[in-house]
Amino acid sequence: MRYQILALFFLMAGIAYVQRAAISVPAEQVAKDLAISNFGNSMGFVQSAWYLGYALLQIPAGRLADRWGSRSAILLYCILWSLATTLTGFSSGLWTLTSAWFLMGALQAGAFPCAAQAIGQIFPLGERARASGILAAGMAVGGAAAPAIVGRLLIALQPTAASNNLFTWQLLLFLLAIPGILWSLLFAFSVPKRHLPARHTTADTIPLTTMFRKMLTSGPLALLCAQQFLRAAGMVFFLSWFPTFLQKTRGLDLKASADFASIAGIGGVVGSLSGGWASDLLLKITGNPRLSRQGVAVVGMTLCSLLMLASVAVSSTWLSIGLISAGVFCATFGGVSGYTVAIEFGGRQTATVFSMMNMVGNFGAMLFPWSAGWLADRFSNWNLMILFFCGIMAIDAVCWALLNPRAPLFPDPPPESPT
Repeated sequence: MRYQILALFFLMAGIAYVQRAAISVPAEQVAKDLAISNFGNSMGFVQSAWYLGYALLQIPAGRLADRWGSRSAILLYCILWSLATTLTGFSSGLWTLTSAWFLMGALQAGAFPCAAQAIGQIFPLGERARASGILAAGMAVGGAAAPAIVGRLLIALQPTAASNNLFTWQLLLFLLAIPGILWSLLFAFSVPKRHLPARHTTADTIPLTTMFRKMLTSGPLALLCAQQFLRAAGMVFFLSWFPTFLQKTRGLDLKASADFASIAGIGGVVGSLSGGWASDLLLKITGNPRLSRQGVAVVGMTLCSLLMLASVAVSSTWLSIGLISAGVFCATFGGVSGYTVAIEFGGRQTATVFSMMNMVGNFGAMLFPWSAGWLADRFSNWNLMILFFCGIMAIDAVCWALLNPRAPLFPDPPPESPT
């Protein structure tokens, strides 16, 4: 049953990533249709708002998952964020678009804390990296497929949108809300409550003030959050500006840029799956958690930075995409360790610890679209986005090299003595 549950979370991750990437491909058209000026700054601001909402609601969403259990919480979250996707389609200008996209991000905040909690609950230690890799592969599949799906849907929906006096991207958002609702129904009927019960019998097992005090004074958690801040900031490039980057630097049209973006995303899928497998295998062979988790991440982030830097120097679009795809592979190969370490380090409060890490990460993801858009506009050079990305990933590798948690932050309580 645990692999059936993991498969459903894999599907959920893919749906969530397609939904969150829905305005990146038509970003320029959205700005034109809503008369939004200063394209780079304004649409970067909109995309950053999504990550701000996503970051701010991480800890409340994770705390709710720890109290209710991942099954009940994820059903609520998925239905609400799908409805918010529909709401975004009714935007009439910059501020309504920003507000709706912020709300969608806030409601999607609980998705992966719930999934992380479930993995920690149903998978043994030696299988958690593989399970985390499969979950990350779902994200990568969604991220890779989103540009191609969105690009083709935008073309296919044009006649229907025009006949109904709608912008094509509006109809797209209405359509993309449907899979999330259907997934919620499938999950509710496929996973009985007994397979993912609430983890605690009382909501106040650990007082919130005690939890925060311990989290805010933990050195390993600070480094775990720092690596997530940097990695999320870098990887959001592929969910925000990458199709536009290809249009600006390689002269590609909308469909071609979407297809090339999806090709690069395939590296993320393969990297996530192989990274989890390699990490668990290395743990089995060496018995060394630091080597099998942090060591894999250091190598992955370093190689990613170097490969992405090399992609700028080549003139061939295909060779550049090949190098970028290899860089994405390395980043996701090592990135699986973030989820695995958070699950193992969180102990009995996995969802909340994971949420703290993910919250900080999404502040990084929030800042990148705006700052990268500002760089491109300020210096009229879209290649600066890649150089910015390379620096971020190099520093991320340093954080991983320093990270060494030796025990769970919230270990399970000792079993009660028989009376």
